[in-house]
Amino acid sequence: MNATIYHNPRCTTSRKALDKLREAGIEPTVVKYLDEPYTRAQLETLFADAGLTAHQAARKRESLYKDLDLASASESEVLDAMVEHPILVERPFVVTDKGTRLARPLDTIDEIL
Repeated sequence: MNATIYHNPRCTTSRKALDKLREAGIEPTVVKYLDEPYTRAQLETLFADAGLTAHQAARKRESLYKDLDLASASESEVLDAMVEHPILVERPFVVTDKGTRLARPLDTIDEIL
């Protein structure tokens, strides 16, 4: 099975998701999105495939989220902010041949393994 994880190695949940994929016998493509930032098209596809809006996929605990007043921003404005500041995207996203999930909670990726 092909799999990709949009990964932040500093994030415990992201590390656990990567471990879970490997324990399932899958060696995923690892995209360190802070080093290789998302494009707007990538985010739109990830969110649509996962059934999420940009607001739902935003890291609301990030101080930058509040600093940019994204709670009252449009979807388009949130996407623009995420492209400029990828730390605003919740993590990790996992994509397999069976679908796309935001691995929060971690068990949601079981649906696509």
